[in-house]
Order: sequence, then C-alpha cells, then structure tokens
Amino acid sequence: MISHDGIIDVAEFCPSPNFDERPNNVAIDLIVIHAISLPAGRYNTHLIKDLFLNCLDPGKDEFLESIKDIKVSPHFLITRKGKLIQFVPMDKRAWHAGISIYKGRENCNDFSIGIELEGCDKERFEEEQYFALQELTRFLLKQFSIPKEAIVGHADIAPNRKTDPGPYFAWDKYTDKL
Repeated sequence: MISHDGIIDVAEFCPSPNFDERPNNVAIDLIVIHAISLPAGRYNTHLIKDLFLNCLDPGKDEFLESIKDIKVSPHFLITRKGKLIQFVPMDKRAWHAGISIYKGRENCNDFSIGIELEGCDKERFEEEQYFALQELTRFLLKQFSIPKEAIVGHADIAPNRKTDPGPYFAWDKYTDKL
C-alpha cells in the first residue's frame, strides 16, 4: 500500500463530505474498529456508501428513514468480500466515533482512524475481511507508529452507546497476524 495525500492507492476512493480538519499538533495514535449493516442485519454495500456520502434514499424502510440525515463517515469500509473503500483522507478527521473516550482522552475522532467492517453483532465476519483488515492495519501501524495495544472496538470507546464490532468479531484471529 502507498498513500498519496492521505489516500491509499489500493482503495476505491469515494470522498465523503463528512469530515473536517484534525486539531493542530494531535498525533494519530488510535485505530477504531466498527461494524455496520444497512438495514440492520442485511448487507447492502451501496446503502452504506450512500449513508457516508449523504445521499441515502430510505425508500419505505423505517430504520433507513431514521438515519437518512445523520452525517457520519469512517476513513475506511471493508466489504463482506474484503474490498477496501476509503471515504476520508487519513490526515483528516472522519466523523465515526461520536461521543467517545479512550484512556481519559475525549473525542476520539481527533486522534483516530475509523475502519468500518460490513457486518453486525449477530454474524461472523468473512475471512476476506480479516485479510483486508490485517493488511490495512499493518500499514496504519507502520505509517503512524501506532502500538498494537491502541486498536479498539467502537464499544470500547463508547461503551454505553455502542456494541460494535460485536461478539462475533474474532479479535485473536485479527491481531495474531499483525
């Protein structure tokens, strides 16, 4: 992987408007793993992309209607087939963590990279996703000198709000090959 202007060359780049500048003199030193499916429990990469690009058409789905105006974006999405999609350059602040705290530091968006996995709390993730996530993570660890201990789930930084990546995410499988 090679990064140009904060964009990884092997990723499909779909620029989201949901980002802003990171605070001055704040190092990127955290990786946050998320999971998303839209609607909940169903896999539709197109709807996920539309959410992050602010063009979600809810149709007649009540859940999609309830989130259509939310402004969110991760830096990366890894699809069920292991495809890497980037929405925000790494040097910018993506809006993925929301109200969050890590080791006493609030607003994790300021100092983290957000990676969404297409998945949910009720199903296992695909082997292709673990492979792509491991490749991306190795790159990020080296690029930003992030220690492996600074890889967390969304639930770890927003425990009363979030549960992802959920009980079916195999942390050992993921971290053993970093």
